[in-house]
Amino acid sequence: MISLNEKYVINEKGERVSVLLDIKNYRKLLKALEELESIRAYDNAKSSGDKSIPFEQAIKEIEKKSR
Repeated sequence: MISLNEKYVINEKGERVSVLLDIKNYRKLLKALEELESIRAYDNAKSSGDKSIPFEQAIKEIEKKSR
């Protein structure tokens, strides 16, 4: 679990409008978000019902399309 120890910037009405994080925790958050995106992409691919192909074949097809 990430302990953020965040600090808030407030406006003249006392409303929170921004968050300050130390860089170490910010980087942890970014890494966690990247991992979550990968998990979601995997889940979407698995549930799409599309036929899977070998990695090497996928690379060849991508290279053909980029020519």
